[in-house]
Amino acid sequence: MSRVAPPPRRSALAGFLSLLGELLITAGLVLGLFVAYSLWWTNVLADRDASARGDAVREQWDRAAPSPSASAAPGALDVQGGVGFLHVPAMKNGEVLVKRGTSSEVLNDGVAGYYTEPVKSALPWDPAGGNFALAAHRDGHGAKFHNIDKLKNGDAVVFETRDTWYVYTVFADLTQTSKYNVDAIGPIPKQSGRTAPGRYITLTTCTPVYTSKYRYIVWGELVRAEKVDAKRTPPAELR
Repeated sequence: MSRVAPPPRRSALAGFLSLLGELLITAGLVLGLFVAYSLWWTNVLADRDASARGDAVREQWDRAAPSPSASAAPGALDVQGGVGFLHVPAMKNGEVLVKRGTSSEVLNDGVAGYYTEPVKSALPWDPAGGNFALAAHRDGHGAKFHNIDKLKNGDAVVFETRDTWYVYTVFADLTQTSKYNVDAIGPIPKQSGRTAPGRYITLTTCTPVYTSKYRYIVWGELVRAEKVDAKRTPPAELR
């Protein structure tokens, strides 16, 4: 009776390659889960928190007395969690709560924040005018400015406070600039084409998508302010 030959022994190299393949598959799965967490789950959490915070602000507005004087200092209205809501139809991102500051601690809550450093932002109601400069994440943590590249000249940007709608029109953008370009958020934003004081709004976020290497900037200019009526009817740009 003939003997059956034993199966060939796996070489050490083949075993190593098999182990390496399994490790690479595991690493890929871990990386995929991390990306899903960063770009999806953080959005879910941030949107939930921002919605709750926004509801609290509106409830506070409903209970509050008439709005403070227009001379209120920047930050004076932040005690209840936000100064108002940003509406940008072209970005299709709903209403965005605006808070004080642009640190990760602020922006990770799924909101936009106005600059307090290195340049101090003006607020829309400041008597002297100035530049209402805002930042928000482009990816993850709500990704409120993800579609900033959809904004074109002439598009509306509306900021809602307790008693006023501030309606701006986009007039310029800068699709890539250094994260250290603080002149772009100055009182008279450089590279925007404007050279005189006015009432501006600046939206800033990271670019390219999924990185934070550069900044993408859009500038707008105030065209009118409307008082909020009893029904809180939005301006024509939001209907």
